[in-house]
Amino acid sequence: MDRILVVDDDPSVTSLLKRGLAYEGFAVDTAASGEEALKIAREQPPDLVILDIMMPGMDGMEVLRRLRAADPELPVLFLTARDAPADQVRGLEAGADDYVVKPFTFEVLVARVRALLRRRQAERPQVLRFADLVLDTGTYTARRGDREIHLTALEFKLLHEFMLHPRQVLNKDQLLERVWGYDFGGNANVLEVYVKQLRQKLEAEGEPRLIHTVRGVGYVLREG
Repeated sequence: MDRILVVDDDPSVTSLLKRGLAYEGFAVDTAASGEEALKIAREQPPDLVILDIMMPGMDGMEVLRRLRAADPELPVLFLTARDAPADQVRGLEAGADDYVVKPFTFEVLVARVRALLRRRQAERPQVLRFADLVLDTGTYTARRGDREIHLTALEFKLLHEFMLHPRQVLNKDQLLERVWGYDFGGNANVLEVYVKQLRQKLEAEGEPRLIHTVRGVGYVLREG
């Protein structure tokens, strides 16, 4: 779940965005000042910040500067009543990723938030975790606890698919399409072979099974 920090001294704005973004599936923190925002960001790092510019005390430009000093890649969207083109240019040149003017349409704001999160996700390698299993798409490595697991390219791709959908039952056709391609024309038993190989590597030192068979359907990554 992506975490969004909303920073605005207007409680009606923070209340609206907290309810709406939570309904859209985000974890939401709110702050009424720049100082409070920086404290929250240190304790619970956000995946994206929605930031007002005009606030008493520390304004949004200074908050942006300090946030970026801690995390240069953090997406920041200015949400402000300053609607002059010069203000928008200044905000974007200061380093904001997007600029939305109040009053705003919530659906448009959510679309822009999702676009920024998708862009950040595409730009950074994923480190996926489930139980004691870690899959790093940047270094192309897998670990179970402290033990490194050596995987072939297809084994890695198959495990990646399971890690993207933990506790979700994936049927055999889905896995064949996503891992081997929509035009896969080989022996369907290849999936069973690769699942068996993955299990052997993941359980090589007696670790509990994580990839389970759902008879007549497919497989699921879960504990126990």
